[in-house]
Amino acid sequence: MQVLGIDIGGSGIKGAPVDLETGTLLAPRLRIPTPQSGKPQPMVEVVAEIVRHFNWQNPLGVGFPAVIRGGVVRSAANIHDRWIGVHLADLLLEATGCPSYVINDADAAGLAEMTYGVGQGRQGVVLVVTIGTGLGTAIFTDGHLLPSTELGHIEIDCVDAEKRASDMTRRVEKLSWKQWAKRLNRYLQTLERLFWPDVFILGGGVAKKGDKFIPLLNLETEVLPASLLNEAGIVGAALAAHQHAG
Repeated sequence: MQVLGIDIGGSGIKGAPVDLETGTLLAPRLRIPTPQSGKPQPMVEVVAEIVRHFNWQNPLGVGFPAVIRGGVVRSAANIHDRWIGVHLADLLLEATGCPSYVINDADAAGLAEMTYGVGQGRQGVVLVVTIGTGLGTAIFTDGHLLPSTELGHIEIDCVDAEKRASDMTRRVEKLSWKQWAKRLNRYLQTLERLFWPDVFILGGGVAKKGDKFIPLLNLETEVLPASLLNEAGIVGAALAAHQHAG
């Protein structure tokens, strides 16, 4: 079974067809920078460009950085406020001609890791944290997803957590790995006290550099770097679309 997966992020929009038997990409992913305005129409046009690139005419799955309920965008942390209330699934169908299923981007990455990655077969409470432009979260209990948790926006010392501990913040503020790990540790300790997870899975592009910061963390919970890295959102979006259709 093949489904086109698209991951809409704060800095880039990426897509590729996915083999759902193996969770692997069937072609090199296409990445296009996210339009600076962050508004609906320019971003949807990028998705349509990716669909045309792969000559795709079947259903597609899309991961989006917001709370999604019934295909409708309900929040706008790292995108334009005009997204709130937009029925993204309908907008994508109009722009691409392809029936579309939309899921929160961190939930998509979490589904991929739990199905094909380091979370495969893990029971108990698994908390996936995607670290990039912001902080995304996906919580699984015995493999079952609690959707749209958005725990990257909890306040720590009266500051939105992702404004202190995201990978973008690390790069913009030119923090050392040690300085940034201290901030990330504080964030994860807060999640630890609230949810008592059995394991943290840390994803996003920064996960490939896990050896630089994971050993610096001081947590009771087991910490694992994600295995699908930047492909997780694409794979999970495709998988979510297939599960929804099924």
